[in-house]
Amino acid sequence: MQESNVSDKMKALLNIAGKVQISGKEVVEEDIAEARKYGADDRTLHDTVLIAATFCMFNRYVDGLASLTPTDPAVYEEMGKRMAKGYVLPKQSQ
Repeated sequence: MQESNVSDKMKALLNIAGKVQISGKEVVEEDIAEARKYGADDRTLHDTVLIAATFCMFNRYVDGLASLTPTDPAVYEEMGKRMAKGYVLPKQSQ
């Protein structure tokens, strides 16, 4: 059996997030009770569901647009430098 450094609370929250990824209706009272047993409060549960649902929405949006995902790390380095100055695209030459 493989050990993990992930806390029981985090495991319970990841279980909920994984179910939200499928459908919010997959989360049942037992999942919430398990997370609460390890100290998750209403805010933590809310944030877990919100973050999981938001990432699902973003991923579907990006996939639906067939967005380009660069594979060259240098592209991301350049984007990072640009974003450090603010979210403004460079001027396009015409």
